[in-house]
Amino acid sequence: MTDVARIAGVSQSSVSLVLNQMTGARISQETRQRVLEAARQVNYQLPGIRREIAPASDARTIAFIVDEISTSPHPVVSFDGARDFAFEQDFLVAAYVTRSNPELEAATVEAIRRDKSIVGVIYASIFTRRVTVPPALNGIPTVLLNCYAEARRHMSILPGEVAGGFTATAHLTSLGHRRIGFINGEPWMDASVDRLKGYRQALATVDIAFDETLVRSGDWLPLTGYHHTRDLLSTDNPPTAIFCGNDLMALGALEAANEKGINVPQELSIMGYDDQELARYTHPRLSTLVLPNYEMGQRATEVLVDMVAHNKQFRPMTIKIDGPLVIRETTAPPKRTG
Repeated sequence: MTDVARIAGVSQSSVSLVLNQMTGARISQETRQRVLEAARQVNYQLPGIRREIAPASDARTIAFIVDEISTSPHPVVSFDGARDFAFEQDFLVAAYVTRSNPELEAATVEAIRRDKSIVGVIYASIFTRRVTVPPALNGIPTVLLNCYAEARRHMSILPGEVAGGFTATAHLTSLGHRRIGFINGEPWMDASVDRLKGYRQALATVDIAFDETLVRSGDWLPLTGYHHTRDLLSTDNPPTAIFCGNDLMALGALEAANEKGINVPQELSIMGYDDQELARYTHPRLSTLVLPNYEMGQRATEVLVDMVAHNKQFRPMTIKIDGPLVIRETTAPPKRTG
């Protein structure tokens, strides 16, 4: 859908409205045709193409339990992936938001147990973390999404964060950068720990010593990216590239470079992470790495459908989904000196 939006010159929201044939949207026929033509160019498979509808008496609903869905785009995109794949397989997905409230979660699980139309559960979290799966879900086919349990009793679908940190940093080293700053997220979060590990591995691969003075811990927000970038650029030996742990902090980094009169990417390369919608509209457009939320939602649903519809038995394991690199306009070889 990202590619379709880029080719058609419209937002992803418009692409979604057209491809899902939503009624009531004020989208011109010309725009609809552009979107459909762009979809054909990239061989995009339209969502919602199902097999023959099963009898109404069949249980065909998947419960998507998530701790939060309204404060971040990531769980919404995961739900979209789950919904689209399920619908193609003649299942529906119902969302249940618990707000990390134990009483609400217990009531939700009890309602799901009583609902005979529900065949299985996707148990998700807004950020990657260890969870305690409610014991009441025992006996119900369950797949964990963006979370994992201490006991190896469930299939768990996670983003490949170490690989992501490695790929983003390796892109910068491949351009010739050797002093690469890293503005990470909050250090207690799994995503931050793993992205830092990938960053260090990528440096080690090309024999660049890890320099802790080039690393800053942030909070995923633009202001942090702004302040840390100003700090890094004020050092005696500033980096020629900065890898930010998400696109929002990269937005702040771009603003800091602009204030200092530093040209991006000719004098400073900036790399983001997530590939949020805003990454396409920064000036210059942000190079970044996709956080594969949609694909994770698809994969979790695929596993669950295999369990409940095809009686497949899975050994409890963790499946990690890697996201692709998206090279735009904020990364380039370092400026030659001397």
